[in-house]
Amino acid sequence: MTVKEIAELAGVSIGTVDRVLHGRGRFSAETKARIDAIVESTGFTPNPIARRLKRSKPYRFSVLLPNAFEDSGYWGLAAEGIAGAADEIKVFGVETRVFEFDRYDPSSFKSASAEAMASVPDGVLLAPVMPVVARPFAAGLASRYGTLKEGAPGDEGARDKISGVPYAFFDADLPEASPICSIGQDPFRGGRLAGRLARLFAAEAGVPRPRYAVLNAHVEDLHIKTRRDGFLSYAAEVGMDAVTTENVDMESDAGVEELLARLLEEDPELTGVFVTSSSSHRVGAAVRASGLPRRFIVVGYDLVPENERMLRGGGIDAIISQRPEIQARRGLLDLYRAIVLGRPVERRVDVPIDLYLKENLPSDEGIKELT
Repeated sequence: MTVKEIAELAGVSIGTVDRVLHGRGRFSAETKARIDAIVESTGFTPNPIARRLKRSKPYRFSVLLPNAFEDSGYWGLAAEGIAGAADEIKVFGVETRVFEFDRYDPSSFKSASAEAMASVPDGVLLAPVMPVVARPFAAGLASRYGTLKEGAPGDEGARDKISGVPYAFFDADLPEASPICSIGQDPFRGGRLAGRLARLFAAEAGVPRPRYAVLNAHVEDLHIKTRRDGFLSYAAEVGMDAVTTENVDMESDAGVEELLARLLEEDPELTGVFVTSSSSHRVGAAVRASGLPRRFIVVGYDLVPENERMLRGGGIDAIISQRPEIQARRGLLDLYRAIVLGRPVERRVDVPIDLYLKENLPSDEGIKELT
């Protein structure tokens, strides 16, 4: 479907269709309704290259996420998804800049976000994993994309009418915020799945009344806490004992070894742990280093390289994957669809909860075939 064909169907000139599509000039409400109906029924999408030619400057997107190496390389996987999406949309005149911050340092986020906004972006993609600082930052951006412009996306000069900047979330959400879209998993359901796995593994090991410790490193992170709550909810339903250890240091091998020693000293019959973040591999390594002469169950999150290796070697029993590269890629592409193409996007996109055991990990050959 072309603008010319829409004009023929609506019985108006091409110029009138152009004015309606771009929200400028004069046209009657009846004409607009007729053209809008044709656009909706045909699934017409404005040509992004044509939009680019009408602008005197490129679109700019800023992406804010933690340092690539943090959380055992989890954010490096997200960065790969962003890089791929950025390559796809740059041909349509979209410049994407990535700004990293230390997820354990609020001042680092403030510096990175200030730098991101200094580039005067048309849209922002954010992983809001530090709610205390991410919340006021998001509040300073646009509340809803649809209320921002008098003209349509892509109009020259429309950027000057924006009262804020449209933004999207990935990996986590802020309930009180209003991004144009938020991509992530249901953390409560993920936590419940972890609880069920823990119970099944305990039964397999012949433990009738299992006792688990939930290791939570990010006490300020809402979706991490919700995972914990999901696990505890399931444990309470089935009569499985579970205690939470909050604000633990999961970023160093020595810290995790000390933590494991303390947990086993307090409860020598502890069945295992649920790690709410991506550091399960450190627990697996600590269990091996301790020489514990019995099975110790480890259920965790995120198929980062170290977790995959430990899972493959039997030091981890199960990993729940969030597909960070898919989340980040979808977030950037949805910004493009909404801002450049002017198309509606889903407010909430739930990423499937992927479960990995040693038996269903892809082989090295299979990984090569997929890359």
